[in-house]
Amino acid sequence: MSKVILFLCALCAPLSLFAQNDSIEAIVDEVIWVVGDEAILKSDVEAMRLQSEQEGVRWTRDPDCAIPEQIAVQKLFLNQAITDSVEVTEAEITQGVEQYLERMISMIGSREKLEEYQKKSMSQIRADLRETYRENQLVQGMQHKLTKDITVSPAEVRRYFQNMPQDSIPFVPTEVEVQIITQTPRIEQEEINRVKEELRDYTDRINKGESSFQTLARLYSEDPGTARRGGELDYTGRGMLDPAFANVAFALTDPKKVSKIVESEFGFHIIQLIDKRGDKIKVRHILRKPVVSDDAITKALARLDSIRNDIVEEKFTFEAGASLLSDDKDTRNNHGLMANVTQDGRTSRFKLADLPSEVAKAVDRMKVGEISTPFEMINERGKTVCAIVKLKSRTEGHKATITEDFQVLKNVVLAKRREQVLHDWVVNRIKSTYVRINDRYRNCDFEYEGWVR
Repeated sequence: MSKVILFLCALCAPLSLFAQNDSIEAIVDEVIWVVGDEAILKSDVEAMRLQSEQEGVRWTRDPDCAIPEQIAVQKLFLNQAITDSVEVTEAEITQGVEQYLERMISMIGSREKLEEYQKKSMSQIRADLRETYRENQLVQGMQHKLTKDITVSPAEVRRYFQNMPQDSIPFVPTEVEVQIITQTPRIEQEEINRVKEELRDYTDRINKGESSFQTLARLYSEDPGTARRGGELDYTGRGMLDPAFANVAFALTDPKKVSKIVESEFGFHIIQLIDKRGDKIKVRHILRKPVVSDDAITKALARLDSIRNDIVEEKFTFEAGASLLSDDKDTRNNHGLMANVTQDGRTSRFKLADLPSEVAKAVDRMKVGEISTPFEMINERGKTVCAIVKLKSRTEGHKATITEDFQVLKNVVLAKRREQVLHDWVVNRIKSTYVRINDRYRNCDFEYEGWVR
């Protein structure tokens, strides 16, 4: 269990910050472990214990022993990450914290309820999260550095599974391949003019000193990731930005001026320079999105219905329609085939849960080769589009086999190999690290040897 928890702590946002309550704050704190020059407090252990209880985590070892050991292991990775200069950008931290806060607000109901539960303002909650999230990302980065060059051969995969008990062979969930054709509803010029006039008004108010860029961004920007930070985007390279946005942003030279209105694939923006550092830029922006009318959506759905009828009547293929008629630039050069980008690479196979919800709903009951009726969805850029999809293939859930699921089995073997490498690294690191443990932990059944000396 502790290996699993370690990876969860490295990959996820710091839930323990939201697990603290009055009972923990009331504890008289004490140092129970020292690892190198890092202290582990009793309150740290109690916070993780409460977190695990809330999430239903079951410990295979005594949690009184497993929890402080887990925290100690993380400190070993963190110290090595700092020594090896593993980097985490402010942009990554900001994005991760904001995504986590969005999930928490969604779960608890509102920003106000979250502030009430934490007894802190949102700015205080955000500040508390940043450092812990940064540390978790450093741990993850260090683990990746230690394991990124590990490989396994096909022969090793086959040998591993030849000796595996039948009930231990992994189950592969149902996977599908999906092709898509989209049509973007046309936005009326009157609506575009309305949005541009709003942005001109914001610029005028800023230039006259009636309001600050940051205040207007908080009030009106439709970019949820930056609005609450006054529209601020942290240091970002040109390649990470929409090309039209980047061209205007990188041309700015005066932090006191506001850019002209720029149209990107997300909507319309005004931009203000904060700082430039090498080939990266720090700016703030206000995003406004034109509203798509019901009439435009109806027309887009009608166009797709016509396209679908032509495909069904074999006037042209779905593949040709995707290449020539689809607005989806991510798939039209691949005959409409959707791509699933994961940490293990790029594939055309999706579990239903990994598809956009509207697409998953459409293909769930379809047969291979069928084409859906047109439907409306929000794409990954936050824009309203209309779509039809074709189910190219479906592989029902099954026990993994070498012939059909080699990559799945290879990933299992790779994960085992990485776990072993990280385990061995921790054991070796303990040997060369100063460790002091409170006497009451000396009889613990630890996962890693060497803590007690």
